[in-house]
Amino acid sequence: MTLHAPPDPLVLYGQTFASRLLLGSSRYPSPAVLEAAVRRAQPAMVTAALRRQGSHPGASGGGFWELLRALGVPVLPNTAGCHGVQEAITTAQMARELFNTPWIKLELIGDDYTLQPDTLNLVDAAGRLIRDGFQVLPYCTEDLVLCQRLVDVGCQAVMPWAAPIGTGRGPANPYALQTLRERLAVPMLVDAGLGLPSHACQVMEWGYDGVLLNTAVALAQDPAAMAGAFADAVRAGRAARQAGAMAAQDAAQPSTPVLGTPFWHHAPA
Repeated sequence: MTLHAPPDPLVLYGQTFASRLLLGSSRYPSPAVLEAAVRRAQPAMVTAALRRQGSHPGASGGGFWELLRALGVPVLPNTAGCHGVQEAITTAQMARELFNTPWIKLELIGDDYTLQPDTLNLVDAAGRLIRDGFQVLPYCTEDLVLCQRLVDVGCQAVMPWAAPIGTGRGPANPYALQTLRERLAVPMLVDAGLGLPSHACQVMEWGYDGVLLNTAVALAQDPAAMAGAFADAVRAGRAARQAGAMAAQDAAQPSTPVLGTPFWHHAPA
């Protein structure tokens, strides 16, 4: 008899998603490559930035939006490129009208070199959007106090970075990310800085609920294959977390017991 594991959906703001991978839609070589990557990964949502939409080669204007709709994957609008609170709020409101969705990935950039979030104004922007009826997924740093403040104003999930956007360096501060996971009970997705499927698997093993990727897939030599590799890695990391890893040991431990070993193995020479 074959036993099937119970479903393990990602739950955000009370809505369930079969996948724990979210995929960005920028920097792909062509719309066809983007489509192939999305179909291979089957992500929970695909992000779309209104302010940067024109950067898609060959996908300007309504054709890009039609492609996203045709893929049948929920769209997560993004306030990427916004530097001020009111700018982010206005962009979110425009996205809500365009996509007819209350979902928004909130990016509020404080530094153009690192693209680090504006931690001083992010909580204010998130609170105002939530009061306006948005379901906010804030892109933030791994700072524990910042993430707690975002939860305090009503964010039911947070998305700390692993490293600056587009670097592909993987988790730059494992201690802070693991501490954050241990301290907060809300769903958390690692957003930005992952470059390899092993990075995604690692943060999932730490207990993160999902990951959001873009550059690591879009700039791969074979984006569709890389999207599939990340999807597999996310599932593997989640399964490992649920299975419960063994505790690390300081000294070697025999994997084969010596009880019952023939006596001559212990006889003196």
